Amino acid sequence: MSKSFWIQRLGIIIVSLLIALPAAGSQHPAGIPIVKKVPSADGVEIVYSIQGKGKPSVIFIHGGFADRSFWRNQVKPFSKKYSVIALDLAGHGESGKNRKKWDLIGFAQDVRAVIEKENIRRAVLVGNSLGGPVALEAARLLPDNVIGIVAVDTFQDLNLNLKARSDYFQKIVQAFRSDFAGTMRQMVRALFHADADPELYRQVEKKMLKGSIEMAVGLMESFMTYDGVKTLKKLPHPIRCINGDLMPTQVEKNRTFHPDFDAVILPHTGHYPMLERPELFNRHLEEILENLVKGN
Repeated sequence: MSKSFWIQRLGIIIVSLLIALPAAGSQHPAGIPIVKKVPSADGVEIVYSIQGKGKPSVIFIHGGFADRSFWRNQVKPFSKKYSVIALDLAGHGESGKNRKKWDLIGFAQDVRAVIEKENIRRAVLVGNSLGGPVALEAARLLPDNVIGIVAVDTFQDLNLNLKARSDYFQKIVQAFRSDFAGTMRQMVRALFHADADPELYRQVEKKMLKGSIEMAVGLMESFMTYDGVKTLKKLPHPIRCINGDLMPTQVEKNRTFHPDFDAVILPHTGHYPMLERPELFNRHLEEILENLVKGN
């Protein structure tokens, strides 16, 4: 398969990495992360890190086959001003892996469990890759607690009626079942520019290859019935993107699905802007957060 094939098809849903950050509700010194646990709606244990004491809370949500460890370049800087949380979704990192049904709604319930445990009243959800639609569903569950969504290399196309692409997802299911490692390696290759840092590439590939075949298949099957456009219509929250340039972000088209949408494109950047260009990414994220706070 070509590089463009994997990027265009998997843009919002499969990959990503992330890092640990803090939230509100508790007063935690900016320099000391605290690790906590909370049961999700189905009882699966969710592990998260919390650091900082400012408001609003900034909640970092990783993508598929990743964990909270990859927002390492954002934790300290943002915990000085905000309360920051990074969680491991079920099946990832240190969180429980005993989930029976894998879908976006279940992951959104993981985010909800953390928000409610920490008694967070105002939050910005920052989601990379799969974390983007997870953030949408979490905002739908807790609309009064969320003031904005920041999507990181995702939502290049906000037409999230994935049911229309069910044949494609069925092919991905078959690919995972027949050759999980080979399929995953092919995906990882499509997430970076050819001259990307080889060590970062190696780290991402190693992380993703540890993923569960059962979770991968379950997610792909759940996408066959998912219509995110219905969720978008219910959300009043601003959506902002910080995307790489591996595939075009269709800003004007996206505004037909959600009028309060905007995007920043980082040149020569792949699927992990927060890891590949952390200083530039942080500057844009800080500006977005400041504007979201002013608007609320």
